[in-house]
Amino acid sequence: MDPLIETAILFVVSLLISAIIIYIVTKLFGETEGFGTALLAAFVGAIIYTVVYYIFGSIADLAGLKWLASILGGLGWLAALRMLYKIGWLKALGLAIVIWVLSAIIGFFLPSLSTTGPL
Repeated sequence: MDPLIETAILFVVSLLISAIIIYIVTKLFGETEGFGTALLAAFVGAIIYTVVYYIFGSIADLAGLKWLASILGGLGWLAALRMLYKIGWLKALGLAIVIWVLSAIIGFFLPSLSTTGPL
């Protein structure tokens, strides 16, 4: 399969899986927004995390603090959750932790669409 098509399929599947996880977790936390908000949260969160990580990753790498870029990217994603779901920082953090744990578990058990590794 063409690598570009494979990458596009992997992106869409990953986005849908992330949105489903976000939707389920937000429902468990009592939120009323629909699947569209979860899909938007997955998409916007991925963009924010990637941009923030890219910008600060280069700077942090010079100082040996690449992990700091991950934390800043995560804070950007928390801000997106806060704004999309109209919740506070602590609830956004709780959602993010549960989403991250479920994503890690599902990513470990799901077979990969790619030969390069799991989702």
